Amino acid sequence: MSSGWLAGYQAAGETEAADVARMWALAAAEPDPWSRSLPLHFTASALVLHPDSGRVLLRWHQRLRMWLQAGGHADPGESDPLAIALREAAEETGLPDLVPWPDGAIKHVVVCHVPSGKGEPAHEHADLRYFMATGEPDAARPENPGAPLRWLTLAEARDLVGTNNLRHTLDRAVALLAAHPGPR
Repeated sequence: MSSGWLAGYQAAGETEAADVARMWALAAAEPDPWSRSLPLHFTASALVLHPDSGRVLLRWHQRLRMWLQAGGHADPGESDPLAIALREAAEETGLPDLVPWPDGAIKHVVVCHVPSGKGEPAHEHADLRYFMATGEPDAARPENPGAPLRWLTLAEARDLVGTNNLRHTLDRAVALLAAHPGPR
């Protein structure tokens, strides 16, 4: 398994450095580190942004009962995290024009605990997070009625997610939006 996409990633702080080290170990030890049968496996997600307005799109995750970014598991045969994040984000938001923003680099990595449920034991996701942009925010459509979507300012999103690790991803979006100002 190629983990070259982790090669240039710079962790911020001890917790994230420990998560990156666990991801390197996972990639080195497993022929398919994306396999859901592993107690720790890779996932890929996308924080969807509308850079012109500075808003972010969050999705209600019914099983976890919280607002999160779009994303999820690889389909069989998939191993490119950017492609996985893009596919998942398009499926979950209905947005037809998503593109990596401002580039295709990983923006945040985090190991997330997932409680047992839906026939699965408790496990962990080694989540690789990207930013995706849309120019058509009004085209967003939830993939099902149980997964509503909400466009929020970054401040509103930070308040909504509270202490969830998504807050750190949102902080990185704040910094990038400040560096790439749009019309807002």
